[in-house]
Amino acid sequence: MTATVVVTDHEFSDLGPERAVVEGAGFRLVDARAKTEDELLAACAEADGLINQYSQLTATVIGGLRRCRIISRYGIGLNTIDVDAATAAGIAVANVPDGSLDDVSDHAVAMMLALARGLHRYDRTLRAGGWDYTAAGRLYRLHGRTLGLLGFGRIPQRVAAKAAAFGLRVVAHDPHADPATARDLQVGLVAADELFAASDVLSVHVPLTEQTRGMVGARALARMKPTALVVNTARGPVVDQDALLDALRDGRIAGAGLDVFEHEPLPADHPLRSEPGVLLSPHSAWYSEDSEQEIRTKAARNVVHALRGETVPYQVNEVPVR
Repeated sequence: MTATVVVTDHEFSDLGPERAVVEGAGFRLVDARAKTEDELLAACAEADGLINQYSQLTATVIGGLRRCRIISRYGIGLNTIDVDAATAAGIAVANVPDGSLDDVSDHAVAMMLALARGLHRYDRTLRAGGWDYTAAGRLYRLHGRTLGLLGFGRIPQRVAAKAAAFGLRVVAHDPHADPATARDLQVGLVAADELFAASDVLSVHVPLTEQTRGMVGARALARMKPTALVVNTARGPVVDQDALLDALRDGRIAGAGLDVFEHEPLPADHPLRSEPGVLLSPHSAWYSEDSEQEIRTKAARNVVHALRGETVPYQVNEVPVR
């Protein structure tokens, strides 16, 4: 019997890269487009492997998987998968941690530069018919200022290397940071409170966990400089959006660049859309034609390796491949 791989959901125009990998290996690929628990249970119960994007694979859904050997997620984050439930069920979980390292780090740096130079404000002013170099408010050069990295994994390490070209001092907070890597990149490792207080630009790069949810909240923002900028290309709920809006409106920070949000898509009437000090993008930091191809291909390869009984390159839990 041919093994079946179900793509739970996706936002692509087709599944060409996944189909090439999965069907090329002799397996069957199913495009489920399932979102609710009931839809996922119906579509995935007999799947041998899953590829997942945004649909929530809860303990209930995982409990209904009768044949599944692996769940592979597009991209880095695992917040759509109950990894503990999958591990308990003997299901391998994998991701693609290296498919968009350059793209996300480029996006974070681009947001930092755009905010620092007031490009979002200038653009809006010119489109409205204006011509005023003061339209962006007070601008400060980046050279000699401090970039704070919340998290020091592979993406923020690339941000640090790129930021050095602009003459920024870089500090980071990450309990799991490798001191040798930090030394090599000339990055100072600091406590969280020191990071928030020192940063002229704070760039967020931590995964979403119970410990990081709301980490950039009212208390953290209160420690920041009134000229500081916040950039988030990680996960929306790491930043408390209400606290951020209050800080922006009260002039306690100067601006924010947000690629991710507490609820996505960002509602059409959300006040962030009309806040002048905010630069927005639609959870697109990961995207380029190159990264999309790489992520989709590697996510599918994870499943093929597992179904062949081979070592899964990006497996994140300790479950033997069966």
